[in-house]
Amino acid sequence: MTRRLLTALALGALAVSAAHLPAAAQTKTLRVVAHADVKILDPTFTTAYISRNFGYMVYDTLYAQDATGKPQPQMVEKHTTSKDGKQWTFTLRPGLKFSDGSPVTSADAVASLQRWAARDSLGRAMAGVGAEWKAVDARTFSLTLNEPFGMVLDALAKPSGFPPVVLPERLARMPATAPLPEVLGSGPFVFKRDEWVPGNKAVFVRNPNYVPRSEPPSGLAGSKKSNFDRVEWLYLPDSNSAIAALKRGEVDIVEQLPPDYIAPLRADSSIKVGSGGAYQGFLVLNHLFPPFNNAKARQALAMATSQDKFTAGMGYPLDMRVTYCATYFICGGPNETAAGAEPYRKPDIAKAKALLAESGYKGEKVVLLVPTDVTYLNAEALVAAQTMRSIGMNVDMQNSDWASIGARRAKKDPPESGGWNMYVTVAGEFDVNSPISNAYLSAACGNSLPGWPCDKQLDELRTAWIKETIPAKRKELLDAFQARAYEAIPYVNAGQYSAAYAARASLKGLDKLWAGMPVVWALDK
Repeated sequence: MTRRLLTALALGALAVSAAHLPAAAQTKTLRVVAHADVKILDPTFTTAYISRNFGYMVYDTLYAQDATGKPQPQMVEKHTTSKDGKQWTFTLRPGLKFSDGSPVTSADAVASLQRWAARDSLGRAMAGVGAEWKAVDARTFSLTLNEPFGMVLDALAKPSGFPPVVLPERLARMPATAPLPEVLGSGPFVFKRDEWVPGNKAVFVRNPNYVPRSEPPSGLAGSKKSNFDRVEWLYLPDSNSAIAALKRGEVDIVEQLPPDYIAPLRADSSIKVGSGGAYQGFLVLNHLFPPFNNAKARQALAMATSQDKFTAGMGYPLDMRVTYCATYFICGGPNETAAGAEPYRKPDIAKAKALLAESGYKGEKVVLLVPTDVTYLNAEALVAAQTMRSIGMNVDMQNSDWASIGARRAKKDPPESGGWNMYVTVAGEFDVNSPISNAYLSAACGNSLPGWPCDKQLDELRTAWIKETIPAKRKELLDAFQARAYEAIPYVNAGQYSAAYAARASLKGLDKLWAGMPVVWALDK
């Protein structure tokens, strides 16, 4: 009842505010129904997608991926590198400023990169080859490596899962054990903290000190100069209310469209339904306790899994899902490979049962955490339960909201004492598409990732792939890495699909929306 009341109040306030604005002023405001309520305003503290999106509104990055996935200079004007690849020098563009008017300097960039490297998988990989960042002068900074690292620019253009945003040095030097208390960036917008209503609305206004690039927007690269003076993120957890507001023109775009609404909105000429980027479903297994501490039990589940059943069960239409994707990365992505996938191409229940028996499983309860408040994750969990039971597992489905699962999955207690054996989730393409960006493939032994996967051979192959600079050899290592992943099964790939957004058809620039990223600066009315 409280949620419905808040939704009604939010929509009522929205209608009243719009009614009292002159027509010209209304065209300068973009209203977005965000996929979640933003609570943490620090993209260097959490990998939550809503905090990542917040980061791109107010911060900028040194490099950014364009629409083809290629790293492009963003805050950097130019760079040079030595022949041996161990010494890099970067020069910032002139005139860059934070939103309070203070200049952006190389000291800010260095402190921000050091903060990022302490948390991010690519940053830690660079630290492993001796990465040392140093300010040379106000606009120049350097990177020194003990050995070549083939992904320097890819790291600086990392779009998700701790993107390396540039903070003021005084903030970047603060302890990373808590979210930053202040929001100050050099990106296209300024966060209006005085208008922030947690659980309802977040407001951004155009940053008067933003210095755009001259190139047109492409992916996350190029100019981010906004066509809007004001952007409002609205949190409307009731999907019916959000869609009704979109149809009435009270909001301009719904960032994540529930699958049940895709077909009816496609039939509405006033609404545009588009792709919100590729996603992969994850069946996350706890490697600490039986049955999934045994690789044969993990292989058994993978062998019983029908990706098409999962993505269809989640509600996505045929044209928005991949019937079968052989890669652990993203089909259609730069690292797509079928290496090691052949045994799992078609579900084989008989072989899966045999593998499960070989693992020593004897009918013990297997605790599956089932989210009740996220429809597509609930469906994913229900299909997972069916799959597990099809090979003889005794499934104990334990229901709770997603936030509670987020807390419980961090516990290392035995399943019978409040722990767990398996939960389901999904990840966007940027957090899947390489051996280093995919969290469950990049987790070294001794990691703190829920499920605690550990495979020494996988670690060694990943390290070799990261360091290799010759493309042909990198491809060989990529194939060897995935082949090993299909033996170790850190998690089970539950299939690939495209998320969907819905927007007013009159909104311009929708063709520039890119892979689920919040490139609102490319939009116009």
